[in-house]
Amino acid sequence: MFREATAADFDAIIRLYRQLHPGDPILTDGSDRVAYQRILDSPGLHLFVWEHAGTVAATTYLNIIPNLSRSASPYAIIENVVVDEHLRGQGLGKRLMASTLHAAWSAGCYKAMLATGSRNPATHAFYRSCGFSTGDKTSFMARPPAHSRP
Repeated sequence: MFREATAADFDAIIRLYRQLHPGDPILTDGSDRVAYQRILDSPGLHLFVWEHAGTVAATTYLNIIPNLSRSASPYAIIENVVVDEHLRGQGLGKRLMASTLHAAWSAGCYKAMLATGSRNPATHAFYRSCGFSTGDKTSFMARPPAHSRP
């Protein structure tokens, strides 16, 4: 079942994010819970989960961004796509992405963008099989200097 995340899903989503980024620090100051609640409370930000056999098995984060070009049609950015490592290869990721794209199209988005840091060809093939293409745009990213990162 695909649905919007609720406050009760926090621990399950953090568990999945640890699979996605195992090197991330474990936060103990509560700042992750504050950020989570801000996401849940913000219009245009959609944290989705996919339940499988009664547990949160996958998650994705859809950001719908207002826009002045393209007839004032919004666009979407999809981030933090993760399926529980024990359930991969069963089609959950495809269903998760199809539902996420449906939510973007239903919101009137004229495009959805996704970036991955993965160098794994299978990950790239997965996103292509979900309808994403490469070569349409060139993507750049900037990060703050190391000395100013939290």
